[in-house]
Amino acid sequence: MYNLAPLIILFPLIGFLINGLLGRKIKNEAVVGTIGTLAVASSFVVALLIYIEMLGFAAEERKHIVTVFEWITAGTFSVNVAYQVDQLSILMTLIVTGVGSLIHLYSIGYMHGDAGFWRFFTYLNLFIFAMLNLVLADNYLLMFLGWEGVGLCSYLLIGFWYDRNFEKGTTGDAAKKAFIVNRIGDFGFLLAMFLIFNTFGSLTYEAVFAQAAGFSVGDTVLFWITLLMFVGATGKSAQIPLYVWLPDAMAGPTPVSALIHAATMVTAGIYMVARSSILFALAPETMNIVAVTGLLTAFFAGTIGLVQNDIKKVLAYSTVSQLGYMFLGVGVGAFSAGLFHVMTHAFFKALLFLGSGAVIHAMHEEQDIQKMGGLQKYMPWTFRTFAIGSFAIAGFPLLSGFFSKDEILWKAYADGAPWMWFIAALAAGVTAFYMFRLVSLTFLGKERFDHHHVHPHEAPKTMLIPLLVLAVLSIIGGYVGIPHVLGGHNYFEEFLEPVFAGANAKMMLPMHDAAALELGLMATSVAIGLLGIYAGWKIYTQKQSVAEETAKRFAGFHKLLWNKYFVDEAYDAAIVNPIKQTSEKFLWKIFDVKVIDNALNYSAKFVDISSGLFRRIQTGVVQSYAIVLVAGILFVLGYLMVW
Repeated sequence: MYNLAPLIILFPLIGFLINGLLGRKIKNEAVVGTIGTLAVASSFVVALLIYIEMLGFAAEERKHIVTVFEWITAGTFSVNVAYQVDQLSILMTLIVTGVGSLIHLYSIGYMHGDAGFWRFFTYLNLFIFAMLNLVLADNYLLMFLGWEGVGLCSYLLIGFWYDRNFEKGTTGDAAKKAFIVNRIGDFGFLLAMFLIFNTFGSLTYEAVFAQAAGFSVGDTVLFWITLLMFVGATGKSAQIPLYVWLPDAMAGPTPVSALIHAATMVTAGIYMVARSSILFALAPETMNIVAVTGLLTAFFAGTIGLVQNDIKKVLAYSTVSQLGYMFLGVGVGAFSAGLFHVMTHAFFKALLFLGSGAVIHAMHEEQDIQKMGGLQKYMPWTFRTFAIGSFAIAGFPLLSGFFSKDEILWKAYADGAPWMWFIAALAAGVTAFYMFRLVSLTFLGKERFDHHHVHPHEAPKTMLIPLLVLAVLSIIGGYVGIPHVLGGHNYFEEFLEPVFAGANAKMMLPMHDAAALELGLMATSVAIGLLGIYAGWKIYTQKQSVAEETAKRFAGFHKLLWNKYFVDEAYDAAIVNPIKQTSEKFLWKIFDVKVIDNALNYSAKFVDISSGLFRRIQTGVVQSYAIVLVAGILFVLGYLMVW
C-alpha cells in the first residue's frame, strides 16, 4: 500500500486538470462538484488504507520513502520528488483529505448558482494538491514547493469574489495582503533552507536529521536555522507579528475560510516545526521564542475576538488564538500535544466555519451578529452542531477540545513555567466567553433581523451532512488521547512517539508523577472555561445591558480592542506608507523618470547622432572608397616602416 502514496497527490491534481480545462464547458454544477469532491475523497481512502497497513508494522518500521523521480541534480546538490510516509505525514494527510472532502461536499450547496462554480472547485483541488505535497514531502525543497503552492491558492481563493466590496477595500485587497505578508515569512524559510544546505550538504530530512543528531544542544547555527524557520511559520500560521492577514482572509467564500483556517494552510507552520523537531530540540532558545510567541498570540488574539461583531471575524481571531496554543505546545517540547490540538481543532473549527456559512447563507449574506438572534428555531440542526463546536473549542469536559487543550496546559505548566499555564488558562476562559457571546447573539435571545427581507431557513443536505459528521468528530475525536491521570491511554501520543523520539532524547524532559497537581490544574482550567461559557450565555441572552454599560465604562479599552490594538494602522504608518511614499516620490518620479528614462532617451539620441556622422562617410562613390582604401594601406605601411 505504501507504493500507492503518489496517488494521494495525483487524485487532486487530476481533479484540478479536469475542472480547470473542461469545467467551463461541462456547465453542470453536480458533475463539477462531484469530480472535485471525489478527487479529494479518493486521496482520503488511499491514505486510510495506508494507515491501516501501517498499524500492522512495528512502530519503528512504519516509515517508508516512496521516490517518484529524480528532480534536480547540480554538483553536490540532489533532490528527488519523493514522499515520506510515516506516522506524522499520514496523520496530517488524513486530516487534510478527510476534512477537505467534507468542505468540498459542503461547497456544492454553498456555491450553488455562482458564476465561477467550476473555477472555485479548480482552486480547491489545486490547494489540496499543494498541501499534500507539503505534508508528504521527504525534503525541504518539495515542502517549500507545497508551501508556496498553498500561498498562491490562498490568494486565488481569498480573492475569489474580487468584484465584491470588503469593508474599505475589496476581496482582492485581502488576497494581496495575505500573499504579501506570507512572502515575508517565506523569505525566512528560504534563508533557513540555504543555511541547512550549507551546514548539512542536503535538504533531505533523513540526511539532515541524522547529521543534526551529532550537534550539541545550543549550537549557534541550529539556533539561526530554527529561528528563520519559525519566521516562516509565523507567516503561514498567523502568529505575532505576521498574523494580520488571517482576519482579512474572511473576505473569501466561507468554505475557503474553513479550508484555510481549520485543517490546511494555517497548520503548515506547526507541521514544519514538528517535522523538524530534532533541530528545534537542539535550539532551546528558539523553543522558548516559539512558546512565548504562541502564548502571547493566544491571549492577544482572544481579547480582540471579545468585541468583534462579524461572525467570521470572531472565528478568525479564534483561529489565531488556537494556533497560539499549538505553538505553545510544540514550544515547550510537547510536539504530540500540539499536533493533537491540530487534529481536534480541524474538527471543531471546520464545523464552526461551515456552521457560520450556513447562517450567512440563511441570512442572505448578512454577517453581523448584532443583526441576528433567535435563529435556533429556524435552523435547529445548524444550532445544535454549532453549539457542539463551541463547547468543544471552549474545552467543555469530555469533548475533543477538552483533551487536547488540557494536554497543552499541563505540558505548559510541567515543562514550561507556571506563569505560562496561568496566561494560557486565562486565554481559554476568554475563548469560552466570546464563543458563547457568538452563540447567544446568533441563535438565542430576541430576533433582531428584518422579517420582510430575511427569511432564515435550514441549510440544504449537502451543507448539513458535513456539519453532522464534524459534530460527531468534535465529540469523539479526543478519545484517542485520554490522559493517564483520568485512567485512559494516550494512543495519539504513543502513535507519534517514534517520530519525536530523537527530539525527546535531546530535550531530556523531566518525568512528572504529580497526579494530584495535574487533576487540580485540570479542574481549575475547566472551572475557568465553564465560567466563561456561563458569562457569555448569561450576559448576551438575559443581561446585554451589562455588556453595553461595561463597554461605555471602559470605552478606551473597548476602542482599543475594536480597532485590534491599532496594529494594522501601526504597520501602515511604519512600513506600508513609507514604502509607498518612497516608491512614488523617489523611485518613480526621480529614479525611474529622471535616471532610467533619461538614460534610455539619451542613449537613443547618442546612437542617432553618431549614426548620422557615419552616414556622411558612406557616399556611394566607388572612387572615394578606393582613395580611402589606398590611404589606409599607406598609413599601415608607414607605421610598420617607422616601428
